[in-house]
Amino acid sequence: IGRRSSVVPLASRGVRHALRVIGLVDYDPGWSETFERLRALYSEVLEAVPVVAIEHVGGTAVDGLTAKPIIDVDIVVAPAHVQPATRTLGSIGFAPLGEQGIPGRWAFEAPDDLPRNHTYVVEAGSLGLRNHLVVRDALRADPELRKEYAALKRELASSSPSSDSYASGKSAFLLGVLQGAGLDADELSAIAGANRGT
Repeated sequence: IGRRSSVVPLASRGVRHALRVIGLVDYDPGWSETFERLRALYSEVLEAVPVVAIEHVGGTAVDGLTAKPIIDVDIVVAPAHVQPATRTLGSIGFAPLGEQGIPGRWAFEAPDDLPRNHTYVVEAGSLGLRNHLVVRDALRADPELRKEYAALKRELASSSPSSDSYASGKSAFLLGVLQGAGLDADELSAIAGANRGT
C-alpha cells in the first residue's frame, strides 16, 4: 500500500504562508461559542447601561467563512448611552481608541485576558452598524455569495503585500453587497471613504 507524500507543492506552501501573514484561517465553529461568552460578559458588566443589542459581526459571525480568528462585537446603544458604555468597558480594562474615521462607532482595545476581539460601541441606527449587519446577513443568507467572498479573500491573501492592500481589495465586493441591499450612493460613498481612511 502506497503512502501519501508529505511534500507540499511550492505553490500550496506559498498560499498557506500568505494566509498566515494576513491571518486567515478556516472557519471554526468555536467562534460562535466565544462570542456567546463575550456577550454574557458584556451583558453582565453593562447591566446598568441600556443596551439595544450585542451583535456578532465580521467574518467569524458567518458559518463556513474563512476569516481572521478575531471576534468582532458591536455593542449597540442609543447616542445618550455611548459615554456610560465607554466608561463601563474602561472599568474592566478596555482602552478606548476613538471612532477611527467611522462616525457613530467607537473602537476599543481589549484586555489581554479575553479572547482576541474587536469590540465596538455603536450608535443604534448608525451607518457603521448598518454596514456590519447588512454584510453579515447577506453572507449568512446566500451560500454562493459566501463562497465567492471566501475565494476572493484567499486570492487577496495570497497576492496582497500588506493587510491594508488586502482590506482595499475586498472593498469593491463589499460595496456591491451593500448596494444590492439598498444602500444609496451617499451611504456607499461614506463607507468607501471610511474604509480608505478619508
